[in-house]
Parts: sequence; C-alpha cells; structure tokens
Amino acid sequence: TAVPILRELIGKGEEEAACMELLSNILEVLYKAQKVNRISSGAAFSLAGDHFGSDLDKPVKKHIQLVLEQLLHTVNRRVIVLDRENVLRSHYVACMATILSQMDKDHYSSYIKSFPSRPELMDFLMETFILFKDLIGKTVYPSDWMVMNMVQNREFLRAINHFATTLTEMFLSNGSFELQLWNNYFHLAVAFLTQDSLQLENFSQAKRNTILAKYGDMRATIGAAIRDMWYNLGHRKIEFIPGMVGPILEMTLVPELELRKSTIPIFFDMMLCEYQLTKSFSRFEDEILRKLDSEVEGGRGDEQYKQLFESILLSCCRTHPELAKPGENFVALVTGLLERLLDYRAVMNDENKTYSMSCTVNLLNFYKEIDRQAMYIRYLYKLKDLHVSYENYTEGAYTLLLHARLLKWSDEANTAPMQGLHGPSLHTQRQLKEALYNQIINYFDQGKMWEEAIHICKELAEQYESEVFDYEMLSDILQQEAKFYKKILKVLRPSLDYFAVGYYGQGFPTFLRNKVFIYRGKEYERREDFEMRLLSPFPNAEKLQSTSPPSQDITGSLGQYIQCFTVQPVEEAKVRWKDRSIPEQITNFYKANHVQKFTYSRPFRKGAKDPDNEFATMWIERTTFVTAYPLPGILRWFVVTSTTTTIISPLENAIETMMKANEKIMSEINRHQCDPSLPINPLSMLLNGIVDPAVMGGFAKYETAFFQEAYLQEHPKDKGNIEKLKDLIAWQIPLLAEGIRIHGRKVTEDLRPFHERMEQCFMQLRAKVESQYGVREMVCFEDRRSGRPRSMAWGPDWNRLSPAGDRQVLTEAAPTPKPASYPAESEDCRSERKENRTSTFFGYRWQDLRHSISELPDPKDEKRRLSQNMSESSKGSSNGKQPPPSRDAAGAQPSAAGLSSSPTDFGGRVKSASKVPPRPRKISPTVYEKFLEHSD
Repeated sequence: TAVPILRELIGKGEEEAACMELLSNILEVLYKAQKVNRISSGAAFSLAGDHFGSDLDKPVKKHIQLVLEQLLHTVNRRVIVLDRENVLRSHYVACMATILSQMDKDHYSSYIKSFPSRPELMDFLMETFILFKDLIGKTVYPSDWMVMNMVQNREFLRAINHFATTLTEMFLSNGSFELQLWNNYFHLAVAFLTQDSLQLENFSQAKRNTILAKYGDMRATIGAAIRDMWYNLGHRKIEFIPGMVGPILEMTLVPELELRKSTIPIFFDMMLCEYQLTKSFSRFEDEILRKLDSEVEGGRGDEQYKQLFESILLSCCRTHPELAKPGENFVALVTGLLERLLDYRAVMNDENKTYSMSCTVNLLNFYKEIDRQAMYIRYLYKLKDLHVSYENYTEGAYTLLLHARLLKWSDEANTAPMQGLHGPSLHTQRQLKEALYNQIINYFDQGKMWEEAIHICKELAEQYESEVFDYEMLSDILQQEAKFYKKILKVLRPSLDYFAVGYYGQGFPTFLRNKVFIYRGKEYERREDFEMRLLSPFPNAEKLQSTSPPSQDITGSLGQYIQCFTVQPVEEAKVRWKDRSIPEQITNFYKANHVQKFTYSRPFRKGAKDPDNEFATMWIERTTFVTAYPLPGILRWFVVTSTTTTIISPLENAIETMMKANEKIMSEINRHQCDPSLPINPLSMLLNGIVDPAVMGGFAKYETAFFQEAYLQEHPKDKGNIEKLKDLIAWQIPLLAEGIRIHGRKVTEDLRPFHERMEQCFMQLRAKVESQYGVREMVCFEDRRSGRPRSMAWGPDWNRLSPAGDRQVLTEAAPTPKPASYPAESEDCRSERKENRTSTFFGYRWQDLRHSISELPDPKDEKRRLSQNMSESSKGSSNGKQPPPSRDAAGAQPSAAGLSSSPTDFGGRVKSASKVPPRPRKISPTVYEKFLEHSD
C-alpha cells in the first residue's frame, strides 16, 4: 500500500522530503534482504545486477518488480521537472540509481513488456536517453565524489546496454525503425564514453588503479557496444551520415589505444556506405574536416591518433580497389590537417603569439587549398586579431585584404559567415567589401604603408565615381588619398631591418624544424633585441655563432639550435622609373618593401694573404634567400623556399663597393640640396673618408690590386670589369666635387681648416683620377624641382658586372651637339658646367652612349691640339671598333653623343684621359663655345 501512495505524492510533488526518506528506507531494506539471501545461499553478492536465482530471492524480486513498475518512471519524470538547484534532485537520482542497481535481466525484460503500447515504450526510452545524457553532462554530485559518480555510471551503463537490446529487437526492422530514437541512443552512448569522470589518464596512478580494480574501464565496454550497434544498422547507416560523424570522431579521439583501434574502422564503413550510393564520400569528408578542427582545438587528439588513423584507414581502403585511390587522398588530407591543428594547439596558449600566427597561416592556407572558404575566413580573422593585439597593423591589413578579395562589387548576398565587427547589417557583398576596405585603409595608415592605402583608396574612388555615384563619399576618399601622398613626402619612415633565422634540431615543432625564415624587424629594433625576443619561447635553445649552414650532427640532434643574422633586401627593378629622377622618399619605400629576395654576404680569404693589400684576396660568398611570399605580407616572416650561393671575386667586390660609395655620396648631396638645415657632420665624415687617403686609404688599394699589368695578364677575362671599376672611380670625382661645394657653403669657421685640408686632398685626387681615367661631367638643368631630395632610379642592369671582353671604355674628344639642343639651359649654368666640370644639382639624363667620337673638325691651333689629344685617346680605348657617327646624327641626337651612361647610370659627359699624367688644364669657356659651334 505504501508504493501507490508514494507514486501519487511524488507525481504531485507533495511531501517530497518524507517521500524520499520513505523510498530510501524501502530500497535499503530490499538491498539488505538481497544480501542476506545471497549469503544464506552461499553465493557471492554483487551490486552489478543479475544476482537473483534462489527461492529465497523470489519475494525480494517481486517487491523490486513492484517498485520498478510503480515508481521508476515517476522518479525519472520528477528528476526532469526539478530545477538543478533543488536539493532533493540528488536524492531522486540516488533512488533512481538504486532501483536500477537492484534490477536484473528479467526485471528489464518484464518492465519493457509492461508498456501497453509501442509508442509509450518509445516515449519512455526517449525520455530516459535524454535524462541520462543530461545527468552525465551535468552531474548532481560533486566531481570529487568518485564513489557516487562511478556507481551512477555503472548503473547507467547496464541500463543503456539493456535498452540497446530493446532497440535492436523492436525498433530496427523496416516497418518499425525509429531514426530519432537510434540517434538519441548514439549521442547518449558517446556522451557517456567521453565524460570527464571516465577519463582515467587525467587521474593519479593510485586513483586510476582503484577505479580499474573496482569498476573497470567502462569506456571500452560502451565503445564496443557503439561499434556493434552501428554495424547492426545495415542499410540504415546512410541516414546517420553526416550527422553521426562528429560523435564518432569525438569517441575515437579518446586517448585509449584499444578503444581507438576498435572504433576508427567505423569511419571507413561510413565512407564505403556513402560511396556505394553516390560514388563519392564528399558529405562524410566535409563533416569530418569541419568537426576535426573544433575537436583538436578543444584539446582532443595527439600524434598517436594521427598515426593510427592513417594506418587503419589506409589498410581498410586497400582492401577495396574502388576506394584505394580516393581513400589514400582522403587519409592524406586528414592527416595533413591533423598535423597543422596539433601544431596550432601546441602554441596557441603560449604567451608569445608569434608562432601561433605561423600555425594559423598554415591552417588558412590549407583550407584555401582544399576550398573550404568558411574555415579559411574563420582563421583569417583569428590571424587578424593576433596581429592587431601585437600592433602589427600592416600585416593585419594584408590579412583582411585576403577576405576582401573574395568579395565582389555587387549586391549579391553574403554567403560566407561574417566575422568580427562586420555584423548582420552588412547584407550585400558590396557593403561588406566597402567596410573591409575602410578598415584596411586605417590599418595601412597606422602601419605607415601609405602607398598600399592609396591603392585601396583608388579602388573605392572608382566605385563611388562610376558605380554608385556617391560624390560625397568620393570627396572624402580623395581627401584621404591626398593626405597619404603628403605623408609619403613629409613623414619620416625609418627603414626596417630583415633577419634570417634558422631553427635546427629535432627539438623544434614540425613547422619550424630545420627551416629558415626571413623576419621583418620592428622600427628601430636592433639585432640583439630581436634575438632576445626570438629566443624567449625557447629558453633551452642554443644560439649558433657561425652563419654557415649547420652540419648533419646539429640538424639531426634532439636539441634546439637557432641561427640569426641580418640580411639585405634585394629591390625589384622598377622599369617605369628607369631614366627618371624620383624623390628618395618614394624610392626608399620600395627598397625595403615588396621584396622576396634577400642576400647575406660572408667574406673569406682565398690564396695567400697579402699583408699590404687585403682587397686582393677578399672574396665574398653571397647567399640569396627567396621567400614563399613577398614581405611585408600576412606575416612578419616567411619561410625560405630556395637558397642559392654565388662567389664574388675581389674585383667584383671592389666594383660593388664603389657603386655603393657613389650612391651614398649622391644620397647625402640630395638630402642637403633638399634641406639646407641638415647637420653637416655626416657629410664631413663621408667626404673626408674618401678624399683623404690617411683616413680610409682611398681606392689606391684597388689600383694596386687590379690595375697592374701582371693582374690583367693573369686574369684576361676581367678586362671589362677593370674598365668598369676605372669608370666608377672617374664618376666619383664630380660627385665629390658637388659634395665639397655644398660642404664649403655650410661649413662653420671653426671647421674651415678642416674643409681647406679636404679641398687640398680632393684637388690632388681629382688631378690624378682625371689624368688617368678621364673627365666626367654632371649635366645641369634649370627645370629641376626644388625642395625635394631626388634619387636616381636604376635601370634593370645597373649592377650587372661586365662579362669578360664585351665592354669597352667609351670616350669622346668633346661634346658635339648644338648648345640650343639642351633644354632651357641658361648661359650662366652652361658656363659654370664647362668651367668646373660638375653640376650644381643632380638632375640627370639617363641615356646610353651609342657611339664614340673618333673624328672631329680641325679648327684653329688651340682647338686642333685639344681635338687631336682626345681623338687619339678615344681610338685607343675603343680599339677602332666603333665607326664615327655622321654630323647629321651627332646633331640630331645630342644626348647620345654628348652624354654617357656610366655603370651606375650617372648621366653626364665622358672625356678621355690624357696620355701623360699631368694635372689637366682648364678650358676657357670662350674657346669651348667656339669649339662647339665649329663642331656643329
């Protein structure tokens, strides 16, 4: 009589505390009775169920059957109704677990049969599966109450297995199959297997041993049940694809070896099932790639799983010829993704997010390759957020630009999921792309990449002007663009250094191991500071002191070795700038940006060392690194994809050194021409270091090393490069002259003696060079634009060394074009150029000298003598191989005859060296004028 009353009161929710106390007492009495009967019958007692058998048990069994039929369903529903915070809920769950523990196989069978109809039974099973799953996910007992949690799990496991038998017997045939019921079973079973309280690897060894001894590893039991239930589905399996891919994947990721071995083959069964119906398994593949990303990021999966997945599935696929090739491709795809996800997870929680960015890029590139746009965009925004948190605004802009490039300027709806601040208000692709572009412009502005911001502004302006006709927005974007142009010329942008970094040794993660990267440094960052930042994530790494590639002992060792050194960016030739004078604020940007090649020069000695002249044996080993993408980009570093090494001879090294020296002089002159208020000290040091042999030795060492007859006989192929070096030395004189002229104009009285000493040295140097290597003159223009420093734009071949025997020194007796052919050249400027042989400003003409002048008219005595000397020199230099141009050609193309393109493209006039080394006399402007007129 008590049980029906309890049922009524519990159903109404009345007198619940008293009801729970009474029910607990009833269950306790039944438990003790079971125990006594088992002891009396001499059988061991177990709480695992299925323990009734003797006649003494029959009354107890009958009472349990009564409690089961009257109260189990009522208690279950009460647990569902009660709030989680209700203190009685745990009492109800304890009573439910106790009822389940006292049930044997016959109790389950009779209870299932007690339902009057099939729908009612299905409702009970659905209700029970949902209740069990809820209690497993949010247990009513504290997590450290191990005994109660394990008892509950044990009874739930018995119940699940009994109900699984009911599913197979009553809800699997064609007429009675219930998809939702089976689906709930699988989700319950997976939730049971993956719950925290069963993950033994997270416990101490003592606690793990206790659980195994008393309860066993319940994961293996439920895992085998899930596998068997899956195979029982037969042709119904396709209805669970792709829905069950995620839960099965979650189960296989549990770090239990035997469980993994028994459940991973389910994936192949899914592939085979879909392939037999559709001749592909694309739905399964898409789902497992999507779920794998979230599971591994959540902490599941390891290297062992990757290896097991690969070996088991490859073995399964090879047993089916039709699936062999597509199966291998799928396995390679998943293992590749797993490798990248594991690398990403390994570094995502580090304080230093540098390597998280690398792994993020690896993932987004992977998703781009396999055309998974949603996942690709997801990781784009993860990368953008990382960059912005580190104030890498340039890289953040390039990252957002990748998303913007996927969108069209159209009113089509957005298909990809929107991230970040771009919410649902941006319905069309045009709206989203415009919002992205504005954010990109802001990031480029913060990163001082105004050239890139201007490109985006131009694209927006075109849309506002020609597509949407929004002139107000057009006005705003054009004003913003104008500000960027102004910033390019007015705002100081420090040049950034680039560093080559090699990670050697097996101790590094796979995405770094034995690879070389080129890093883009921060503003004003020294190499020492960069190295400290680089080594902080690897406190046990050893820094290699040598810049040479490491040996196999280092790359194959288990340790960590880091190599770091500064490299120089190699600017790409800008054809559109050739033969033009460009402000250096513009050219400087492209010297360190949009670069993909970098060089490192390592000097070494070859042959016997010359103690008096180190240049003679100074060779250069130049290593060129090519990165996967240009810098800057979506990262501050990129991996090196190819490396080449070339050997630079001492002569070639001397030519490069002279080129750089001449360019440095020209750059300083341009800066002072632009801003007269600049301090004079850098210019003083530069000029004095060149013109005073006591300071740097000048280029006399080159003459001693390379200009001797013995060297030419020993190296006949170097003749062209020797002439090129001489030409560079000659072209340095007008540059030095202009620099000293500026120095004299700005020097203070305190430094006047220093300047006079420098002038004396220069006069001696000038006399020597012009007598031996000829006279070079810079062309003067009056149409220069003042107020901006100009930089010469090199042609694509400006630094190409001359092949042996293919270059001649081009000389001429005197310029022959008409004076009127020079554009707007004043009389004073022309006179100063003729008298001083240097320009007052470097507005250069860039034209190649096609012909040397070997024949000149024979005027009066003075002109005849001058013409004869220079004509003889020209013939000697050109070896008579170039025919003299006609008078018409000389008059029609004044720049071709009168201007030279030097090896460094210093446009100007070239005059021959005299046969005798005395200091050349100045030519009177009057005589020179008459000479030009007579030549014409």
